[in-house]
Amino acid sequence: MQFKKISIYSLSLALILSSCSGKKEEEKTVYENTKFTKGAENTVHLTEKQIQSVGLTTTSIQNRNMEKLVRLNGKAEIAPSHISSVSSIMGGHIKSINVINGSHFSKGQVLAVVEDPQFIQLQQDYLVTKAQLEAARLNFNRQKDLNTSKASSDKTMQTAQADYSTQNATLKGLEEKLRIIGINAKGLNTGNIRSKINIYAPFSGFVSKILVNNGQYINPADTLFELINPAGLLLELKIFENDVNDIKVGQEILVYNNQKPDLKSNAKIVSVVPSIENGGSATAVAKLSSVNSEFVKGMYINAEVNISSRYTQGLPNEAVVSFENKNYVFEDLGKSKYKMIPVVTGISDDQFTEIVKADFLKDKKIVQKGAYSLLMMLKNKAE
Repeated sequence: MQFKKISIYSLSLALILSSCSGKKEEEKTVYENTKFTKGAENTVHLTEKQIQSVGLTTTSIQNRNMEKLVRLNGKAEIAPSHISSVSSIMGGHIKSINVINGSHFSKGQVLAVVEDPQFIQLQQDYLVTKAQLEAARLNFNRQKDLNTSKASSDKTMQTAQADYSTQNATLKGLEEKLRIIGINAKGLNTGNIRSKINIYAPFSGFVSKILVNNGQYINPADTLFELINPAGLLLELKIFENDVNDIKVGQEILVYNNQKPDLKSNAKIVSVVPSIENGGSATAVAKLSSVNSEFVKGMYINAEVNISSRYTQGLPNEAVVSFENKNYVFEDLGKSKYKMIPVVTGISDDQFTEIVKADFLKDKKIVQKGAYSLLMMLKNKAE
């Protein structure tokens, strides 16, 4: 009784192993029994059984209208021309700072106040020179009248004229110095001389850096603030090599950040760098159509570019296969022979892929279903 049980168990195990072995052999049949044409590395010859197993079908190059949505990603940056360093024209002590890092400011807003006795001296020099100029003007006019009646020599008149011109030039210079530190010389008098000057914002924007503190003495060359003008926000986007020819200057795009993917803003491609980097991508630069505070320097952003519909030549997606970053199709040579041909692809949609310069495929039968299986057979051959 025990012997019978063992015999039945052994027989069952042998049948199972035989069944598994049969399935594995059947799975290998398509690849191991594949015949390859001698001297043609990219050509494969199938048996009728293999053709039926793979389910090969063929198609041909087709003309059709195609659209393409290209997705890009990158970072928001600020154009160097819109990053400004602000300093004081003259040295002094920081009396007060009216902004903080990241704060928004408007054009003409007082960012800081600087104090120093030299501001008093400059205003004093202006008022003294102004008075001296008036005296020199009167003296020159008097000497000119005396010279007309020969009561004064030409030399005396010329000296008076030179003194008047010198005082006038000195006053103009002092007036300009006062202007650039924010003091209106026209309204200056002995009753409103001040020891402080204001540092004004040259445009509306955001504070990027504050490099001083209250009480610190600054020199004219010292940078007080680094300011960002958001009007100079640029979007640096990466373009994959396959999409480079589709991205053009002037194209309208939609951009958004990862935090708010449903909030999309309009932008326009303003530049495309004509070179492919080591990572296999090029760079496009876009600019927002209007200032948007949602986008800040350093933020990762995404973009969508809708390529206009165009009439072109293409093949069904499954007819195009990729290997080692190159694209191929298989031509049906007849008599169960199939040849792998390299192609350059363009735009693609859910069903078709554009074939660039596809005239050489005209009137050729191209494998549609089963193209990937043929690629695997060639890879198996190479191994």
